Amino acid sequence: MAYDTKLATRISDLLPEPLEEKKMFGGVGFLLNGNMACGVHKESLIVRVGPEAYAEALSRPHARIFDLTGREMKGWVMVAPEGCKDDASLSKWVQMGLFFARTLPPK
Repeated sequence: MAYDTKLATRISDLLPEPLEEKKMFGGVGFLLNGNMACGVHKESLIVRVGPEAYAEALSRPHARIFDLTGREMKGWVMVAPEGCKDDASLSKWVQMGLFFARTLPPK
């Protein structure tokens, strides 16, 4: 299954600055200084929130563990389409990803 290109476009439109778009895991990732902030896998949003915000992010509605291989990727969450239907909710998730990506050294 291809990824949701409309969701990818919505993310791109919400970004305060252009990020590198990179095809990955059958979808697309948005990278800041070489570090992934968020992306799209199939119909779901992927957000890299980091270890400190991980538990809080998972407790939010429509969020679940990111585990493409059956192994949990701590610090990353998947958000079902219902969790990012409108631009306000999508923007909150994207901002979480950008916040964490800005804490990482450039690659």
